[in-house]
Amino acid sequence: MSTYSNLSDYDLTTLLKEGDRMAFTEIYDRYFWLLHAHAYKWMRNREETRDIIHELFLALWEKRETLSFEPGLLSYLSAAVRNRIFNLLSHKRIESQYLTSLDNFTTEGTCITDHLIREKQLTSLIENEIAGMPGKMREVFELSRKENLSHKAIAVQLNISELTVRKHVQHALKLLRFKLGIYLIVSFLNTF
Repeated sequence: MSTYSNLSDYDLTTLLKEGDRMAFTEIYDRYFWLLHAHAYKWMRNREETRDIIHELFLALWEKRETLSFEPGLLSYLSAAVRNRIFNLLSHKRIESQYLTSLDNFTTEGTCITDHLIREKQLTSLIENEIAGMPGKMREVFELSRKENLSHKAIAVQLNISELTVRKHVQHALKLLRFKLGIYLIVSFLNTF
């Protein structure tokens, strides 16, 4: 490893593109804490910051053959972290607006019976969609959402990595958002 620590960023990226795991490890060791400190200034949440950095390095490894590191590796990594932070903050803002809108809608108090029926239908639909998920994804999602376990606790309990847990939860939420989005649009159109 000591020979890798003496290599330039250019040499490391060249080796990385060839699939050299030691070069990837050196890049990770060299820049993890610098990127973490930069991201934490924006996020002020250690878990989200770690997630952003780990997802960046995962993407770096998975797309290593097609990436361009011009003008330099640090510039590329810094820009990638910044873009991930902006995407996450934008998503959070939209999510917050949606939840506020949903809260305002539900607190109006009109048509309580209709809301209860729709709530039961939605709950049933969600349960059916969860039941239809692939086994491990369903197990991880239920431990996360129904048992309120952290990603770390789920990883330990199921003997898988935290990254795998996070990916299962992300995929499950994407699947539910898609399926429920279609349901909500259809039910909204049926009210007119």
